[in-house]
Amino acid sequence: MKKTLGTRIAELRKEKGMTQLELAQQMGVTDKAVSKWERDLSCPDINTIPRLAETLGVSMDDLMQIYTSDKPEPEIHIHLSTIARAVALAMGVAVVVLLLLGELTVLNGMGMLGIGVACSALAQFDKRN
Repeated sequence: MKKTLGTRIAELRKEKGMTQLELAQQMGVTDKAVSKWERDLSCPDINTIPRLAETLGVSMDDLMQIYTSDKPEPEIHIHLSTIARAVALAMGVAVVVLLLLGELTVLNGMGMLGIGVACSALAQFDKRN
């Protein structure tokens, strides 16, 4: 489940048995500001966050740990494998184009093909794709 800073503030305020007006008075802001925070229409000023955490009786880390998710994050290896394949293809194309233009040197060609082969090998390590 995804939590926002606003839902976290509302949750902690209710746990303390405070109203929005009481929290606002202790923070030196209006109850409208607290309402906007809790509805994620605005955020507390960065300078007020330490005081907000103190008022709610939690550490700043506890206050700011707001995002949780039931589904796993996308795995980066899928993207890296795709990038490695694209680089390998690009190096091969570059060698062919330079050869057709008569601009290919042995050193450049070997370097680009070496990069292409290395990237192709890296992409092959990922057996899931």
